[in-house]
Amino acid sequence: MDVATFLAEDIKKADITSEALLGEEKARAVIVSKMDCVIAGIEEAMEIFQFLKLVVTPKTSDGKSASKGDIILKIEGRAKNILAGERLALNFMGRMSGIATETRRLVDICRKINPNVRIAATRKTTPGFREFEKKAIVLGGGEPHRYCLDDAFLIKDNHLNLMPSIEVAVERAKNSAYGQKGKKVEIEVENLDDAQKAVFAGADIIMLDNMSPENAKNAYLKIKEINPNVVVEISGGVTPDNIEIYAEHADRISLGYLTHSIKAMDLSLEIVEVL
Repeated sequence: MDVATFLAEDIKKADITSEALLGEEKARAVIVSKMDCVIAGIEEAMEIFQFLKLVVTPKTSDGKSASKGDIILKIEGRAKNILAGERLALNFMGRMSGIATETRRLVDICRKINPNVRIAATRKTTPGFREFEKKAIVLGGGEPHRYCLDDAFLIKDNHLNLMPSIEVAVERAKNSAYGQKGKKVEIEVENLDDAQKAVFAGADIIMLDNMSPENAKNAYLKIKEINPNVVVEISGGVTPDNIEIYAEHADRISLGYLTHSIKAMDLSLEIVEVL
């Protein structure tokens, strides 16, 4: 993590408020959770404060549940440095904890219906912050899905618009240099007919995109009837309000919502003692 670059973006030339008001005072501070949540971003916050030559003591760990009022971190050292790192650390922890908390909530909802279903992220992430958003998904009990375009094949509608057929697309992927190295081939389909074509073509994973719950169920059952080893992923149109309807007939459910529309958790840094 490039802490120096992140801090430079926030501080620019100087923290003029702290420079005007403070000298070399030392202080003790705590980061407190102001709501119930799953904590994520502790490692990143510690790295920020340690970069600023502060002593940091974690009171819990990433992936653990916290209650309103719980102390997450203790920080000790030069007061100016504590305040310099405050917003950056809270930004990391707030956003990552928001993602982890909502992921955990959806995993718990869906696992009650289907203990084997996995909840996954997408590539709809904040530029430059994907590593941390995907990490938060994992801390919440989800799957990161593809980190980048060379992780696995994902043949989408725009690829298919440029191909003569589903069969040709899957064949080209399987026979490519990356396919020969064992990269999984996933293909996005929007109807039952294309789902069946994808199974017979040899796709490893079939993504049912923007299907109604009934159509997704029918496609899932048909795919598994043809080849039970094919992974069926549901994506598009899935929300926290309807996810449990899809959960029974899916191996994996992916939601861009988990990274592009999440609410950050409320955490606060408080100076508790001047040393």
